[in-house]
Amino acid sequence: MNGRHQHIDRPAPARPPAIVFAIALATCLAPAGPAPAQVSDGGEWTHYAGGENGHKYSPLDQIDSSNVSRLQVAWRSPSPDLAFQDDPILRRSRNEDTPLMVNGRLYTITGLGIISALDPGTGETLWTHDPRSYEIGRPNNGGFLQRGLEHWTDGDDERLLIGTADAYLLALDARTGEPVAEFGHDGRVDIAADIPHVVRSTNFSARRPLVAGDIVIVGSSIQDSSRAPRSPRGDVQAYDVRTGRKLWTFHTIPREYETGYDTWLNGSAERAGNANVWAGIAWDPELDYLYMASSTGTNNFYGGDRPGDNLFAESIICVEARTGERVWHFQAIHHGIWDYDFAAMPVLGDITVDGREIKAIMQVSKQAFTYVLDRVTGEPVWPIEERPVPPSNVAGEQAAPTQPFPTKPPPFDMQGTTIDNLMDFTPELRARATAQLQNFDYGPLYTPPTERGLLMLPGLLGAASWGGAGFDQETGILYVPSRTVPSVARPTRPGEPRRRSNLGVRADTTLEGLPLFKPPWARMTAIDMHRGEILWVSPLGNGPRNHPLLRDLDLPPLGDHIDGQSVLVTRSLVFGAVWRRDRRDGSRLQPSWHPWGDPDAGRKLLYAFDKRTGELLHVVEMDGFAASAPMSYLHDGKQYIAMTVGGNEDNALVALSLPD
Repeated sequence: MNGRHQHIDRPAPARPPAIVFAIALATCLAPAGPAPAQVSDGGEWTHYAGGENGHKYSPLDQIDSSNVSRLQVAWRSPSPDLAFQDDPILRRSRNEDTPLMVNGRLYTITGLGIISALDPGTGETLWTHDPRSYEIGRPNNGGFLQRGLEHWTDGDDERLLIGTADAYLLALDARTGEPVAEFGHDGRVDIAADIPHVVRSTNFSARRPLVAGDIVIVGSSIQDSSRAPRSPRGDVQAYDVRTGRKLWTFHTIPREYETGYDTWLNGSAERAGNANVWAGIAWDPELDYLYMASSTGTNNFYGGDRPGDNLFAESIICVEARTGERVWHFQAIHHGIWDYDFAAMPVLGDITVDGREIKAIMQVSKQAFTYVLDRVTGEPVWPIEERPVPPSNVAGEQAAPTQPFPTKPPPFDMQGTTIDNLMDFTPELRARATAQLQNFDYGPLYTPPTERGLLMLPGLLGAASWGGAGFDQETGILYVPSRTVPSVARPTRPGEPRRRSNLGVRADTTLEGLPLFKPPWARMTAIDMHRGEILWVSPLGNGPRNHPLLRDLDLPPLGDHIDGQSVLVTRSLVFGAVWRRDRRDGSRLQPSWHPWGDPDAGRKLLYAFDKRTGELLHVVEMDGFAASAPMSYLHDGKQYIAMTVGGNEDNALVALSLPD
């Protein structure tokens, strides 16, 4: 390995290594008594990503390349959130849930946090529970949205576990929807009780929990505002799934007695916040290890108040499920100042590299890297090299001199705002794009934000985002949907007014509405994880091929401007779901090239590809507009694909199937 590593019983150096071993290898290989995982027969969808391993994979094959074009809406279940349409605050919710299908019931949660059980064949509501978590006010980071819930059973008892916007962990009886009285206090525990600087919902919310045997683990969503002088810490907490008793806490910002404290110089660990785990946690029941990927420390674009490398921010962290003790960690970004937090759930899979079988963890990132580590030891499967990166010219900022660069697999999307990456349809367009680029500071990946404004690529919403990746264990192929959208980054110190930045394409980052950089501007990438090589790349959408500057060039599909994307893998197909966000007033953001793109590009689309070749087989336009990851299940002998859509008047859970 080209990086540095050490055992944790030695003092940590000024620059912590990429890999740290926590316990003897013999202990790693033989964890004591892990609790069993829930086992699905293939027809159910028991966790947000299908399983605790994050695969987003269904073995069902009733829907295949020969008939996917015949998919139609089987049923549509309107959201309970529609009852709040007259409320100017509560109506601004997005439906981002991925439902579960367990024991003949479909479970879903709305943007306002209302939980329902549905009949999976008809969409008929069986029960509804409203914890009224929305009453405290609009939540941080996107407003009223939820991205899933968790299921637990011991064969007799059956529960749903939910993280709420007002920072509680709920337990409901999965059969009735009633709170489980013996869990915490009347069915809920307060995850904010031991964390300072919490203002419920406003700057701190509970995220989707994970069940690991008889333990439920929960992370948090913390307000990303770069202006906040003090933010809550991103502690990860574990509870007894039966009683709600707290079992352990992992401090993503170390305490004085913990490893990594000295990577927050000048005592900044005592003041810093964030570094939270919000995108989801994976579990290996055989090892009984949890895998967590963390976010940036406070604040996102200026680190002058937290000098040092800042463990365990922007890190992949492996801990024992029963104790919360750290096994190993890998820090992907030292002293992050780009908002390149880990936004996607880790993926656990077994791969074979040069004849060696490896239990791997695969973590896709906003930077378009795929970090591939041995999930037992934390060692990189392929070398990860510390390379020099540009220094910061911002007063008070001390950017890290090097950053880790994976050597395999190749990046799955474009990196860096360099002239080589600008559009090159014609020499004239390249020259105009080069001139437009001069309006900003620019450079390769990890160029620090500047006072003038750094045009950075990938942007702060990432190449890959919270939709993550899907994995086919049979073939060892990872499928990653991504987007090529820049952002403008400027440092903002705590207490300063908000600085102008952007989350997507805007006029001064385009050429007459066209993105400055090479297409495809949205894509699906298939990666052979046995070899660390890209197999194919397919655009997601046609893009503005009818634009006056392009219409005479006879171009292939260019990919659409999208705000998010997710993936579902089945036995023969890979589905890419893409969406564009709503404004807070409920109107829809259109891409800069909207007049010249596909007329349906403003809605939610489901692209179906042949997963071997990347050939686009079919596009399903959903009757709604929102962000969610699809799932698949079998009911009464029929395969369904279900996803939530809508943010306001079209808010619903929709199931697709083949005609009878």
